Amino acid sequence: MKIGFIGVGAMAKAMIKGYINSGQVNASDIYVHAPHKEKYREFAKATGINCSDSNQEVAASSDLVILATGPKQVVDALKDVRENLNGKILASIAWQISLERLEELTSYDLPIIRLIPNVNVEVNEGMLIYKANENLVDQSLADTVKNLELLGKMIEVPEDKFDVSGSLMGCTPAYAYLFADIFSRSAVNHGLDKQTATQLAAQAILGSMKMIEKSDKSPSDLIDDVCSPAGGTIKGLLALKKSGFEKAVIDCFDATQE
Repeated sequence: MKIGFIGVGAMAKAMIKGYINSGQVNASDIYVHAPHKEKYREFAKATGINCSDSNQEVAASSDLVILATGPKQVVDALKDVRENLNGKILASIAWQISLERLEELTSYDLPIIRLIPNVNVEVNEGMLIYKANENLVDQSLADTVKNLELLGKMIEVPEDKFDVSGSLMGCTPAYAYLFADIFSRSAVNHGLDKQTATQLAAQAILGSMKMIEKSDKSPSDLIDDVCSPAGGTIKGLLALKKSGFEKAVIDCFDATQE
């Protein structure tokens, strides 16, 4: 499948790297275009992808056309390629642009899938939420989802839950990085070198997330499994509660929604 990107921002670059890292998509089968080619020319050269001269060229060269512009650029970008999308599948990662609006700007007969990925697609461990319109069904939908699963896990979510779902999985990587950074720096304060501390924190968090994914226990039950009576873990948890950790996390998520 040939894949085109209209827009070459940070998320598009992460997806492109993930596709190439998967070993299932050749760099020569990826086409990109954005208004300021100088901003991504070196990236294209380093990865081996194709720099197209126009959005129309991207659409004409691709089977799956990924709209990766900012919301304010969507109307102009789709106006450019509307006539070049026949026989294609349109995937949009533009925030807050609904399937209905995408249909209005293109065609009510066009197969469209709306996505929100997170940055972990770069290492093929992304979380992607999606919703397809009624034109993308059966084998075409299955093939499209399979292609996108090269980047991580796909979960179908109703469109009216895109904002809250997007905040949860889209912003969480930054908070996980912060958590790992604080813990590793605290270990450095107690004598461990930074590189080792970071590796230990990262692997501990990674393994813990896999436990949540694969276990039939709830996160709270898994917490109980780690806590020995009068042990260091339970004392640390109580210190977090005393310091307002739970309220801080809730305030953090509420802020992303606002």
